[in-house]
This record gives sequence, structure tokens and C-alpha cells, in this order.
Amino acid sequence: MTTIEKKSVCTGKYVDTKYVDTMIRTYKQERWVHNSERIGKEDSLTVWMDLEKLEEFVSQIKMHGGNGIRICFGAHPQEFENTDLAGRQTAVLVATRGTESQTNKDLYVTDEGKANILAYGWLPACPPMCGTGYTTPGTAIIDRGIKGLSVI
Repeated sequence: MTTIEKKSVCTGKYVDTKYVDTMIRTYKQERWVHNSERIGKEDSLTVWMDLEKLEEFVSQIKMHGGNGIRICFGAHPQEFENTDLAGRQTAVLVATRGTESQTNKDLYVTDEGKANILAYGWLPACPPMCGTGYTTPGTAIIDRGIKGLSVI
């Protein structure tokens, strides 16, 4: 019997606290501060999804033959229906399907005779939706030049 080793296309891995803190601090210093100035308010730093909803989404992906999730970064348009979110960044989870020989493609499902992407959005963003039990990760000191220092 011949055994064929299957290579995983996933290149991510578990990371430690230092890695997480470094990524967040770098983002805040190199992207967040400029985004916030451009939109005239603090940009979002995180989005959140409860485990039950995530499991439900994963179940839908599997049910429709998908095998992955693409996490897309996005921004709400300035004219967005929720003015607290207008201009702020967000994330959208998009179901994907693919094989080793094919790039993962967005997964579309038929709903009432119409093909529609299987995706999940409207995730609570912080800011502005930072409340009880919802914390902003990491702390960074941002040098805003003549505008002074900010601790975020």
C-alpha cells in the first residue's frame, strides 16, 4: 500500500502574546493613527463575533460544500446607514471552496433562485461599540507629531 502525503494549503499557526502585541502595536502606530486622522474620528480597532454565530457560519459553509473562510478587511462608506460606523474599518467573513490544485474561490449559494455569496458581516466594531466585556487589545503610545502623544 502506498501512502500519499497531503500538503496543507494553510500556512497560519498559533502565535503567542508577544506576536499579538507586536502586530497590534505596529498596526496602531503605522495605520490606525493615519486612518483616524483621515476620517476625523477614532477608527475601529477590532470586530467581534460570538462563538455560537461563528459555529453557525462554519456549519453553513460545510453544508454548502465550502472548506474555508476568507477574512476581508473593509471600510464602511461615509454615507453608511449607521453614522457611528461611517468611514470606520470593518471585517467581512467570506466562505470559500477550493482544492489543492485550485485557488479558494468565494462560495455562492442559491437563495430564492438567485446566486448570492455566503458571507457574514455587521460585526460589532470597537470603537465605537466598546462596552462592558468588550475591550480594545493592546496599548500603544502614538506620537502624533505636533498634535502630541496619544495612548490607545
